Amino acid sequence: MRKLFAAIVLATLAIGFVGASASADENPSPAEHRRLFREGAKLWPVYCNTCHNARPGSEKAPYEWDLIIMHMRTLGNLPAGDVRSLVEYLKSR
Repeated sequence: MRKLFAAIVLATLAIGFVGASASADENPSPAEHRRLFREGAKLWPVYCNTCHNARPGSEKAPYEWDLIIMHMRTLGNLPAGDVRSLVEYLKSR
């Protein structure tokens, strides 16, 4: 039980640090947002559509998309640049 609790605490701290470091890039310029959105739309069928149906971005809160994509990045071994584009796409649909 202690190991499980320690793992949860460590994971929470790691998510907090990742979220804090990502907040600087959270608000891209409008031109950068459009570029990331278009790139994410092209990457969705490559990485995501093989297992997942398309969902509206409003189905999840922005922080939930961040957590989901972090989990899927690990499972799918996704490159960081592609992940950023996918997150912008998912949050903006």
